[in-house]
Amino acid sequence: MPPEPSPPTLTAPTGPAADRRRRPRWWVEVGLVLVFYGVYSAVRNRFGSALGEAARLEALHNAERVIDLERALGLFHEEAVQALFEGWGLFLWFWNVFYGFFHFAVTIGVMVWLFTRWPERYLRWRSTLAATTALALIGFAAFPLMPPRLLTDCGTYGGCLDTYTFVDTLVVHGGLWSFDSGTMQSISNQYAAMPSLHIAWATWCTLALWPVVGLRGRILAAVYPLCTLFAIVVTANHYWIDAVGGLIVLAGGIALGRPLTRVLPGLADAAPRARRGAAPRD
Repeated sequence: MPPEPSPPTLTAPTGPAADRRRRPRWWVEVGLVLVFYGVYSAVRNRFGSALGEAARLEALHNAERVIDLERALGLFHEEAVQALFEGWGLFLWFWNVFYGFFHFAVTIGVMVWLFTRWPERYLRWRSTLAATTALALIGFAAFPLMPPRLLTDCGTYGGCLDTYTFVDTLVVHGGLWSFDSGTMQSISNQYAAMPSLHIAWATWCTLALWPVVGLRGRILAAVYPLCTLFAIVVTANHYWIDAVGGLIVLAGGIALGRPLTRVLPGLADAAPRARRGAAPRD
């Protein structure tokens, strides 16, 4: 008798389609993000400007140290950059909006896109972002730093110095919100400038997207951190060196991202890794 035909082999789908079928539970992820950011904000705002006059003097002293270091390195050009665009009201208004809105909108957009298209990659880079943000708290607590926009401000949190020409572009040209509002001053640490999470998050977006987007996507991903660097300087919210601090905490977040992924909630389906979609690992 001829041998009976073997039953057809069912091959598990691979690639992005299979990966999308295995995405984490969205409500778990939303809960994790909200709880984490709430805890992060509460901890961040217990330092710096919340500590009163002593913190103000320390933040001012640290700002002078940063400026001295930048001058020694030939990098103190923040005043000159801002002065180039003095009087460009609509231009500076745009960068105020960029600074206040894109920081969150682009990061959330990248997270949602990875979640829907590359769930396994999302898990790794979600954990990296969390670790990066948590590490920044060390800098905020250990090194309160008065941003350039406050050096010439004579209000509660400012340095009231006449040796600099920095302008708070948000006060002069407006945006979507204001640091001068009572609510913002009461809930935001005015001296949480080192490291720059704007740079850390923007570079995170670039690295998270790079292997899974085409040429146009890579161009946009590469330009975004450069635009962010310009935004934090021209609006006088940061010094150049704050950006270096942002890259340092991002490097730490990348190192911690993989082990952290192992302990945080993961994919809803716990099938063996060999049957999962071949999402890029890094």
